[in-house]
Amino acid sequence: MARATSTYVCQSCGAQSRQFFGRCPSCGSWNALVEQAAPAADNRRRRPVAAAADAAMPPQPRRSEPIQAVGERPLQRLQSGYGELDRVLGGGLVPGSLVLLGGDPGIGKSTLLLQSAQAMAQRHSVLYVSAEESAQQVKLRWRRLAEQQGTGAGEGPGLQLLSETDLELVLQELEALRPAVAVIDSIQALHDGELGSAPGSVAQVRECAAALARIAKRQDTALLLVGHVTKEGMLAGPKVLEHLVDAVLTFEGDRFASHRLLRAVKNRFGATHELGVFEMRGQGLAEVLNPSELFLGSDEPSAGTATIVACEGTRPLVVDLQALVSTTSYASPRRTATGIGTNRLHQILAVLEKHLGLPLSRFDCYLAVAGGLEVEEPAADLGVAAAVVASYRDLTLPPGTVLIGELGLGGQLRPVSQLEQRLQEAARLGFRRAVVPRGSGLSRLAAGLDLQLLEAGGVAEALVQALGVNPAQGD
Repeated sequence: MARATSTYVCQSCGAQSRQFFGRCPSCGSWNALVEQAAPAADNRRRRPVAAAADAAMPPQPRRSEPIQAVGERPLQRLQSGYGELDRVLGGGLVPGSLVLLGGDPGIGKSTLLLQSAQAMAQRHSVLYVSAEESAQQVKLRWRRLAEQQGTGAGEGPGLQLLSETDLELVLQELEALRPAVAVIDSIQALHDGELGSAPGSVAQVRECAAALARIAKRQDTALLLVGHVTKEGMLAGPKVLEHLVDAVLTFEGDRFASHRLLRAVKNRFGATHELGVFEMRGQGLAEVLNPSELFLGSDEPSAGTATIVACEGTRPLVVDLQALVSTTSYASPRRTATGIGTNRLHQILAVLEKHLGLPLSRFDCYLAVAGGLEVEEPAADLGVAAAVVASYRDLTLPPGTVLIGELGLGGQLRPVSQLEQRLQEAARLGFRRAVVPRGSGLSRLAAGLDLQLLEAGGVAEALVQALGVNPAQGD
């Protein structure tokens, strides 16, 4: 019998070592190695070696088949009951798929999935497995959501509740019930009794997720897994967990704001980087059907404010940018950006100083995106430049103006993607002027939208058209 040995497993990346280290040799995490008992490796040969006579025979498949012969089934997605969640998933839940939902504690992951399970239970059988809360706690939250949303507590006979942490009992319930949808809250709280490690460890998360994936694929059960996050904001557990599932969703939001953002980081059945917007209210999470109004400020114009149209996946969002430029009191000016990459801000400030002659290196610069939204795409460059220049010159952009364009290092404006959808969203919200890169070819569309299209080839020309004055003159 093989003698049991002791190994040290990293709780961050899953690397194994025979010796303890304060820092993981693979990922560099400190104090992440945990001792675990593991049986010694069995070096006996388990696979028979083919004889020489068999090697001379022509190759024949045993279980594989030509891809053309694989049967096709129509893909029928399951509607989650919330259009914002279906948008991020690519149209709904695919039977047999695994979806991992991660987010900070208290952000609303359990509330979102319980509301969705309650809606799906009207049409399908749903199993809600609570590994962190008791059955009474889940029922209290379910009853509160049902009463405040106007649905009776007796509705939804297709929703089954199981409060259990033992993986084997959860698998038995899935095999007996064979639900169309199952929710596991959370994967880090499940425990496989055959493993000696504690719940939430790398080995436990990996094996529990693999066992759930096998049964979900076998009986076409759409599985929703709740995942914890680390203090750095990354999904807890081994990276193989994200590779194993079909979709990875992140639930984000500012703890001081009411809105929540649902993003798709990975999706095998739809587009990634889609965005769903929810608002936390007294009756639970509510969909925000017009999120552009959430990220727009007041109608009263102010110096240093510019409006852009950002795209999150296929959804255009009209967002306000606010900039503040003030004389620095230090040898090195302070640059702070919220919602925009700081390196991007440094690059735009360098372009403005080089091509417009503005001495921004002697000024502090603060930039913020209204509503706490993260804008990563370069189409916001022109809006950032306009907000900075407007604050520096103490100017106000004309009401009803949006700015769209990527700023090159040479001061030129580059075209951006999905410009047609951006202009349509701006016109729908009542904007009447749009500054865009030259050569868009959308003059006829803008005329039909009653939108004045101002095309520019460089940042100086664009700012003159947006502000009405030459920003390079005045020093």
